Amino acid sequence: MSSDSHALAGSHAPTGNDARTSGHDRTGGRGGSGRRAAAVGRHAVLLLAAFVMLFPLLWALSASFKPGSDIYNASPLPFPGTLENYRYALREFPIWRLLVNTFVTAIGVTLLHLVAGVLAAWSFVRFAHRGQRLVLGLVTVALVVPPQSLIIPHFLMISRLDLRDSFVGLVVPQLATCALAVLLLREHIKAIPPTLIAAATLDGASPAETLRQVVLPLLRPALGAVGIVVFITTWNEYLWPSLAAPSPEHTTIQMGLLLFATAEGPEHGPMLAAAMLATLPVVAAYFLASRRIADAFLQAGLR
Repeated sequence: MSSDSHALAGSHAPTGNDARTSGHDRTGGRGGSGRRAAAVGRHAVLLLAAFVMLFPLLWALSASFKPGSDIYNASPLPFPGTLENYRYALREFPIWRLLVNTFVTAIGVTLLHLVAGVLAAWSFVRFAHRGQRLVLGLVTVALVVPPQSLIIPHFLMISRLDLRDSFVGLVVPQLATCALAVLLLREHIKAIPPTLIAAATLDGASPAETLRQVVLPLLRPALGAVGIVVFITTWNEYLWPSLAAPSPEHTTIQMGLLLFATAEGPEHGPMLAAAMLATLPVVAAYFLASRRIADAFLQAGLR
């Protein structure tokens, strides 16, 4: 009887290893719970920040489907909804003309940035010259110069060249903000293995042929990312088109939204509908290339 009691007691008594294991489990459990709570907190903050940033867009989208009498209604949903604002905007205002003008301007600025960025970045990497660091430092300084500070010199330049209210005057001055394209493409060209460029040189390829046949095919992801960023930035530009191309024949959609202002005040419903139509190309471009944009900037930052 006595031996059985001792055996039974021994089977339930915790050993040293069991105590350590139990303590480790309790510590791991508290650590796992803490990590989960921290992750939930981070996601809650991110969701709140995303909601704050998207709230104006969501409110404008909802209001664009409301009748004129319900625009200032506090209800977040457009019930009863209507498409009259979109019909009015498409019927009474040159929306398509403004969208085409904006597309032409954005494509023109994007192509200029890509051509200038590739040639400048290739010259920085391929042709070492005296004063290269100084020039590179000036390009870096140009990156932090606010584009608004260049408005007056650009306006005086296109006015004296009689380029105001034209696509040339609207597009060419925006080339001054191509520092980001130059620096980003320079980092990607530097990452190309030098043996590839040396092999092309040994085969007798000129620098221009090496750029066209070796470098450009490897730069396609970076060119796509830079192109999308410049396209979106130019599409959303408001200040420069308002000065360089004020007439509806050449201005962009951002400036054209002022056409909805009347003597009795702006027509908010059609204006919001036009703003939503102007947002669609930018949203589509971002969703098509969001991963490529993030990868290009991440890889350039790691180098």
